[in-house]
Formats: sequence, C-alpha cells, structure tokens
Amino acid sequence: MTVTPIRSRRAVRILGLDPGLRRTGWGVIEAEGPRLRYVDCGAILPPEDAPMGQRLAELHHGLMAVLDRYLPDEAAVEETFVNMNPSSTLKLGQARGVVLLAPALKGLSVAEYAPTLVKKSVVGAGRAEKAQIRMMIGILLPQAAPKSEDAADALAVAVTHAHHRSAVTQVRDAL
Repeated sequence: MTVTPIRSRRAVRILGLDPGLRRTGWGVIEAEGPRLRYVDCGAILPPEDAPMGQRLAELHHGLMAVLDRYLPDEAAVEETFVNMNPSSTLKLGQARGVVLLAPALKGLSVAEYAPTLVKKSVVGAGRAEKAQIRMMIGILLPQAAPKSEDAADALAVAVTHAHHRSAVTQVRDAL
C-alpha cells in the first residue's frame, strides 16, 4: 500500500494595493482556505509638493519597506479607471507602474483586479460605495480598523485576491 503524505497547509500572505500618487493604500492579510486573517494596513503618502520623480521614489521606498516588513507571498493591485483628464490619468499611470514594479522586484506574482470585481467580491455589488466597502472589511476582517479609505480599499483588493487566487494561478500556469 502506497501512502501519499498530506502536505501541511500554510497560510498565504497577500498584499493588496490601491494605487494612487497622493495616497497608495496597502493591506496585508493571510488566507488559509476560506479563512482570512488581518495582519496590518496603512497608506503611503508621498509629499504632494515634491517633484514627480521624488514622489515616485518615495512611493517606491514606502512600498519596499512594506514588502520587507511583511514578506507577502503574493500581491494584488486594483486596476485604475481612465480619468477624463489625460494629465491626471498619465500621473496615476506612473504611480501604478511603481506599485506593480515593487512587488515584482521581490519576485512576487502580481494579480490585477477591476474595481467593480473588487466591490462585487467584498460587498456583493459592483457599484458599492466606499462606506459599504469599509463596513464589509470590518465584518470580513474583524481585527481590521483601517484609518483611511485607501487602506480599506487595499484590504478589499487582498480579500478579492484571496477569493480568486486559485483561478488566477490556474490561468497563469496554463500560459
């Protein structure tokens, strides 16, 4: 009789990111099967009066500090919507590039999720308001007390990834 060893399950640490040039929210959770556990959250606030290059550098340094402190296994980023102002869209795209780059430099896979999917995954409706997201984060992660909407949104991205990560991994492995 051949006995196949049972692999012990380990919680996966997920970093959720809500990109922005003024404020980039981050949230760290652990997922073990359907169970979620809050680790920490916050926001990176580059100086608004600094030149663009310095703001992006501050964002990068802040993200690398979060990555070094919490050592996530995977990262997830909320996709950004296209703004009516091309200049604002371009600046947000530059910040988003930094947000995608930092975890990739650490060798992490980085999943991306549309804002409507994040809202639907957490609240159940793709057009949910920020207050509804924050309320559901409090229910899903009772220990969490995000101090900003950006941190709450980042936790929502992490929760979304926890719910959808097996599908993302299967697609990535198929490629």
